[in-house]
Amino acid sequence: MPAARESLLDAAYTALTERAWTAVRMVDVAAAAGVSRQTLYNEFGSKEGLARALVRRETDNYLAGVARALSQGSPAAGARRDAAGRVAAAATWTLRTARANPLVRAVLTGCWSDRLPAPAAVGLAPPRATRPGIPAQRTAPSGDGPLPGPAELVGRFCDQAVAALEPDWPEEALPALCTACETAARLTLACVVAPVTPPGPAPSAGRAPAPRTRRELETEAVSRLVRGAFARIPADARPGEHC
Repeated sequence: MPAARESLLDAAYTALTERAWTAVRMVDVAAAAGVSRQTLYNEFGSKEGLARALVRRETDNYLAGVARALSQGSPAAGARRDAAGRVAAAATWTLRTARANPLVRAVLTGCWSDRLPAPAAVGLAPPRATRPGIPAQRTAPSGDGPLPGPAELVGRFCDQAVAALEPDWPEEALPALCTACETAARLTLACVVAPVTPPGPAPSAGRAPAPRTRRELETEAVSRLVRGAFARIPADARPGEHC
């Protein structure tokens, strides 16, 4: 029953935003979703199963947002050639999602507070080693497989970026593209782990500029880092104007 499943996951997420996971009761989740407790257990098996499904949904939604950000822009306007801009959009989505969604932030950083389900309970995947500059051969996890850990999730960010951009790039330039995407993914994670701190007001003889928000500062910082990663690609290895 997909509708009941989504309602239960929505109710579980709402409960998690209001209190620690250890204080979330299955009977309350079922009541909030408008179904019986037996339906909840039939769907997820246990509280650990509910937590696992909830983490999977939130990480899947995050990765779907990365894909949307990478696909934004009109090819006719030359947006396809702005590889750095598309990856920067995905990085900005990552920062905003990690700030708003504690489960996505925990999976990205590996830092699970005592308010969240324990990592062991949701079965996070161990890190996978990858060779720099070469796209990792990853597949979406099955329903019963381990959930992604930080390295795996960042790796999928990188893989999605490469897959979205490589049609515009010559084959001989793909290693450089892979390296830039991997660097951008790691820099994005660094910004999630250590958020930008707004500077104090600067002294000014004239009218003080309007203070910028943390979101604006984070967006500017990650965009600058991502564009820097792509700026290191030699000009003769980038897509031509004919793309």
